[in-house]
Amino acid sequence: LGGVGWKYKNMALPSLARLASELEVFCLKWAGYGSLEVILFLICAWKIWKSLLQQQVSDLLAGFAGPPAVVVEAREAETRRGAAKGEVGRKFDYAKEWPTWPKTSIPCWDPCTSEFLGEMPAMGEAEISKIMTNARKAQSTWKESAFAQRRHLLLTIHRFVLENMDTICTVACRDSGKTVIDAMVGELTVTLEKLRWTVANGEQYLLPEYRDSGLMNLHKTSRLEWVPVGVVGAIVPWNYPFHNLFNPLIAAVFSGNAIVIKVSEFSAWSAGYLGRAIRACLEAAGAPPDLVQIATGYSEAGRTLVEQSDKVIFVGSVAVGRKVMESASKAPIITPVILELGGKDPFVVCDDAQVDEAMTQLVVRGAFQNMGQNCAGPERFIVYDGVYVRFCEQVAALVKRLRQGSALGADGEHVDCGACVHPPSLENYQRLVDDAKAKGARVLCGGRRSKDLPDGQFFEPTVLADVTDTMLIAQEETFGPILSIFRVKAASAEAMDAEALRIANNCAFALSSCAHSADQSRAAKLCAAFEAGMASVNDVEGTTYLSQSLPFGGFKDSGFGRFAGPEGLRGLCHERSIVQNRASFLKTSIPPAIAYPANGQGEAFCRGLNFLLYGLGPLQRLQGLLGLISASMTGSPKKNA
Repeated sequence: LGGVGWKYKNMALPSLARLASELEVFCLKWAGYGSLEVILFLICAWKIWKSLLQQQVSDLLAGFAGPPAVVVEAREAETRRGAAKGEVGRKFDYAKEWPTWPKTSIPCWDPCTSEFLGEMPAMGEAEISKIMTNARKAQSTWKESAFAQRRHLLLTIHRFVLENMDTICTVACRDSGKTVIDAMVGELTVTLEKLRWTVANGEQYLLPEYRDSGLMNLHKTSRLEWVPVGVVGAIVPWNYPFHNLFNPLIAAVFSGNAIVIKVSEFSAWSAGYLGRAIRACLEAAGAPPDLVQIATGYSEAGRTLVEQSDKVIFVGSVAVGRKVMESASKAPIITPVILELGGKDPFVVCDDAQVDEAMTQLVVRGAFQNMGQNCAGPERFIVYDGVYVRFCEQVAALVKRLRQGSALGADGEHVDCGACVHPPSLENYQRLVDDAKAKGARVLCGGRRSKDLPDGQFFEPTVLADVTDTMLIAQEETFGPILSIFRVKAASAEAMDAEALRIANNCAFALSSCAHSADQSRAAKLCAAFEAGMASVNDVEGTTYLSQSLPFGGFKDSGFGRFAGPEGLRGLCHERSIVQNRASFLKTSIPPAIAYPANGQGEAFCRGLNFLLYGLGPLQRLQGLLGLISASMTGSPKKNA
């Protein structure tokens, strides 16, 4: 037999060689390249077709050509940069006017200049109920839309964003006081990446997913379907007026839902321009115009939205998150919620990390991007003793060079740090700094409200050193421009890692985290031990958000549920499990041994079935088969007289 095998093997080798030779000749003759080059070209072409062209061609054949241009009229304050032409609006005095302002409207102002921008309506229960009804009507048709149409809508929005970046940034900066760079990165870049990922990958995660049917259901298929929940309610904060609108919008409409988004009363002004833009994009893409709606108002609007939505996304503080859960529990039908409640992210710097210009820039960008008003952003810098002094010196030196002011002013392109959005937060920053100072922390720079910019809501970029667990700023979310540095001392590398982890995890929040070391495996090990929903190895933690394939969220007081990635799309759907026969002629019947009325063989039949299907080895399986046959063939036992 061995000789026969060798004979056939020797016969096969010349055949393969001859086939390869013929393929080489064919490729050289017809393509002008060798067979290997042609094969590589075909593989690349196939990859390009699958990843870039197949979906576009399919959508084109479905009747959806390239996205249309959308033009939205912008008003003077929505486009103005530099010095104003003529008189600007009056100054808004928050301390005097906010407490007595009528609750029928929302006052709007520029945090950098206090320029009064006008009013937005404060919607009540009746207004919210009306737009919820309109959203339900729109969703009843949109839920049947093809994925090609949903992609067409997102691509229309994508094109609008690219063609209107300057205006969008101006609107976001005027409403939130951030710099243009902060707006470009934090508002636009992450939104464009979410649009790109959802268009390219979203459909595959919402198609029916076939699962193992199990031994009892071998004759059936088992699948999981993702059914849109209906109308999603979103309550979003003031830190990123543009992105906070479009982030839940993208996931909601692509998963077949309508969405009503309540913006914060501290960033309601931008909802005017953005609302017009969203409606124009919906109409241009042929989507129902009431599919996406923006609500402006106070607590009554938020409560009504929670109680009437099919699912709620809330992004904000722990205290308000608890109220959202309370309102959700009191709805006529309990409203499921996704909560993203902020964080107190650790940024660990090991003693072997290189504290150079690159590291310093990363630290300062992470801490002062958007003036530290970020859900996922480093607040606790946990630095090992060996590099502590250099870290403090490098960081403080750079922060002292930061220029603060209005990004939309005359010299806005040279502004590094803008204003803060929420007036009460400035008092809280001072409270945290004063408490830390009183308990032994050193203020390396900043530490107070800016005296040079009295018209705006400016708190100086602040660096605190020698922060400890006993200070309020070690436990409470700062959500502002304060960089807190903790010192790690221990006798060995292992002990220092353990102490860094103790500090990092000694917190009620668990959103994001990062660790830095020359030994990447060491940094990765620290990241794996953090109590956090997200972690970045040798980079600032916000980089996880640039991978929109990943879910965003945390646990503990950082909330629960996720947005972004497949989990974000599926989280806005009901799961529906379905089994059906593999062929229509298959009919379900109950075996006589377990049919009604009982014939006395049911227990023996079920025992045999369990051994046959789930026995641990062939002998138990055989035992089960014999028992099953016996129970099926034996008649009803005679009853005792």
